Amino acid sequence: MIEPIVDAQWLAAHPAVVVADVRHYLDGRSGADAYRGGHLPGAVFVPMDEVLAAPASAERGRHPLPEPADFAAGLGALGIGDGDVVVAYDDAGGAMAGRLVWLLRMLGRDAALLDGGMGAWEGELSVDPVARPAATFTAQDWPAGALADIDEAVAGPVVIDARAPERYRGDVEPIDPRGGHIPGARSYPLTGNLAADGRFLSREALRERFADLGDASGVISYCGSGVTACHNLIAMEHAGLGRGRLFPGSWSQYSATDRPAGLGDQP
Repeated sequence: MIEPIVDAQWLAAHPAVVVADVRHYLDGRSGADAYRGGHLPGAVFVPMDEVLAAPASAERGRHPLPEPADFAAGLGALGIGDGDVVVAYDDAGGAMAGRLVWLLRMLGRDAALLDGGMGAWEGELSVDPVARPAATFTAQDWPAGALADIDEAVAGPVVIDARAPERYRGDVEPIDPRGGHIPGARSYPLTGNLAADGRFLSREALRERFADLGDASGVISYCGSGVTACHNLIAMEHAGLGRGRLFPGSWSQYSATDRPAGLGDQP
């Protein structure tokens, strides 16, 4: 399996990979419009809500995992098949594209984030939509060992929150029913994985960042809706710490219950 993060030079040297544009915005902007305004040459647009998530609900959160058959059908319709290597990007340091990469790697498929995203691409952008021939992507069940449910996230000894610190503290909550964090969860905002230029820190720096957590296999990562939490999981895997687990419902599911919320800086 390829490394979970590759650079633009690697991408240029592997022209056969499928490039996936996974721009998605929480402020109402359209990722599809952004794609039409300019994208990496040859990139297909992968819509978050239609392909990478099931319909939102209070019981399951804002971006529940899609049914395996729906995920497979969505990718196949975009021309992503069983044998394809996928490199995904966005314009947010991998915060959104990480969802596609994590889902594929969880299934044992070759997929990676483009380090630096659109900002790392030095060539011209294309405004021509890309329509690849439909492909066969065989549906697979989500591996149970890669996921955690709400009870495991509550009981888990090592749970990390990828959201911004102000949302973790409960100072603000612009999206979900109430503010705060899962009691016991530690704040590990995904921005801490990135350098000032929007690229990932070195493997050594990432290992140092996550040193207190131990092996990633004991870590459960969550965020607002199970999307940006994948960024921390990819960063840990890239650092050589192994593969952690995702709580897909994340805070959007937890905050819709009457379970207690942690407030402030401390877990």
